[in-house]
Amino acid sequence: MPQPIPAPARIPVPGGKVIDEYVGRVATGTDGVSVARMQAPAGWDEPAQTPRFDEVTVVLAGSVVVEHDGGRLEVPAGQAVLTRAGERVRYSAGPDGADYVAVCLPAFAPDLAQRED
Repeated sequence: MPQPIPAPARIPVPGGKVIDEYVGRVATGTDGVSVARMQAPAGWDEPAQTPRFDEVTVVLAGSVVVEHDGGRLEVPAGQAVLTRAGERVRYSAGPDGADYVAVCLPAFAPDLAQRED
């Protein structure tokens, strides 16, 4: 039977970023995939990570910056980026902040992100 999702689960994180998870470990108990809308202010960043999941990031407004071992990629609104499990990446928001949707396979979990200290 289809499962309606009337509202996302708000996941608190530091730095002014807002995570609203629609499907995933927190919102629906789903471990195969997570779908979340993220809103990050200009200047937001997070530590580098080597996640154990693939992540598709679809930028709705602003831009997302992805630093990787080969350089730096700025993804503007209307575009997306795919990062693969095992790649070392570091995400940040562009100069106008970022509004984006992240889809992780399998679903995001803090221990699977393997963030650096």
